[in-house]
Amino acid sequence: MGRRNSCTIYVGNLPGDIREREVEDLFYKYGRIVDIDLKIPPRPPGYAFVEFEDPRDADDAIYGRDGYTFDGYRLRVELAHGGRGQSYSHDPPRSFSSGRRGGVSRRSEYRVMVDGLPSSASWQDLKDHMRRAGDVCFSDVYREAGEIVGIVDYTNYDDMKYAIRKLDDTEFRNAFSRAYIRVREYNARSRSRSLSVSYSRSRSYSRSGHAAIWGLLS
Repeated sequence: MGRRNSCTIYVGNLPGDIREREVEDLFYKYGRIVDIDLKIPPRPPGYAFVEFEDPRDADDAIYGRDGYTFDGYRLRVELAHGGRGQSYSHDPPRSFSSGRRGGVSRRSEYRVMVDGLPSSASWQDLKDHMRRAGDVCFSDVYREAGEIVGIVDYTNYDDMKYAIRKLDDTEFRNAFSRAYIRVREYNARSRSRSLSVSYSRSRSYSRSGHAAIWGLLS
């Protein structure tokens, strides 16, 4: 599959009165959109091809919007087979199994665990933050012992190690909150020894106060 094809997603089962701007609103948060080709047949549902600049963003859009309900329509989102010139029925055959990221997630052994995330953190927020250190191929957040914990996979060892050096003890932000996070290499045997310190959105964000807290834990 060429790079352009891997950057283009097919969006099926769209409402018959949808506009291009609404399609953009559905997908803009996953990455930079290069082009939207909206098709509204005489009888709904409609469909569209959305091309991203980065194939990883196309993967994220599939995971985030496949099965999403918009205006009463359950969307079908998958990679475009053969590009935008491909002819589709209104209910194209699935290429990916159902489940996380529509079956296109890429896991690796180069994994870090992120502690101290705010309760509003999403997998996309985490991925955006951790991309500062390298090529992220998977991210997820979940609740463990009352804390929000993140898992991030990198495509290579060097990026993983750089993430631990560069992003440990950095300020994580999203639209709703911020918090200082800890980043360490993932070790399944030591997962149960998660940090017991609670992170409050109202806590002081001074560097000296933050360093003092972690000094007590070391």
